[in-house]
Amino acid sequence: MAQIVNSRCVLAVCDLALSTRYYVDVLGFQKDLIDAPGWSFLTRDRFRVMLGECVDERPAGELGNHSYFAYWNVEGVDELFQEFLAKGALLSSHPTDKPWGMREFALRTPDGHRITCGEEL
Repeated sequence: MAQIVNSRCVLAVCDLALSTRYYVDVLGFQKDLIDAPGWSFLTRDRFRVMLGECVDERPAGELGNHSYFAYWNVEGVDELFQEFLAKGALLSSHPTDKPWGMREFALRTPDGHRITCGEEL
């Protein structure tokens, strides 16, 4: 039977070096051993992303609701928030218990891609 064995989100970024530093230094990602000009391949835990430099594209932050790109189900949401806070992440909200049974906070990237992190209560 055919199956999906892995995945990687692909994001357009205006400044590849800036975005790569943010993912590595602030969000705790590791650079993968893939070398392709104009691209960064990054992984943290089980989440993988490809950043592609697109200097002439509109930044995600200008796309309104279309700038939301990921929901990370995490363990230790409060600890992750504190980690990101200490490293200067662009946080949009603090951890809050939601009526749908999740404790969530939100952040964004330098280009304005929005990410929500949540843990089941």
